[in-house]
Amino acid sequence: MTFEEYAFARTQALIRLARLLCGDEHRAEDLVQDVLAKAYVRWGRIARMDQPDLYVRRMLVNANHAWWKRRSSRDISVAVVADRPGVVDAAAEVDERDALWGIVRALPPRQRTVIVLRYYEDLDDATIAAILDCSTGTVRTHAKRALDALRERRSPSATSLGARSVL
Repeated sequence: MTFEEYAFARTQALIRLARLLCGDEHRAEDLVQDVLAKAYVRWGRIARMDQPDLYVRRMLVNANHAWWKRRSSRDISVAVVADRPGVVDAAAEVDERDALWGIVRALPPRQRTVIVLRYYEDLDDATIAAILDCSTGTVRTHAKRALDALRERRSPSATSLGARSVL
């Protein structure tokens, strides 16, 4: 598979993963662009791997963590709320989703990464461990702590089906 084929096939999925990891659509696009630029330079070596997508996901997770480590990069992203008159249920759903994501974004970076990779990328513990370069036991520990924290911080109004599927 050439780099162009890979980028065409996987860019949207990588942006979705990055957006879930960092919580900001624009920064997610920047992260993916940076990661793909670095992957392009090394594509000959990456393409020979058994699972090149796993390696690129790891690059994306590491790039996100590196961004958070730089103190000057800490900013607060504010979600834009679209006002749609007459659609009360959609607004309540958006509020519940925003509240849940606010809680998820408050998790430590490793716990947030495990939650995103497990529940939104639907990866198993072994794959997550390979991406994060840790043991499967560490992945399970991060997942348990994250879920405990989410359950503890969850507001009583977060009872939608989407909130229950994660918590």
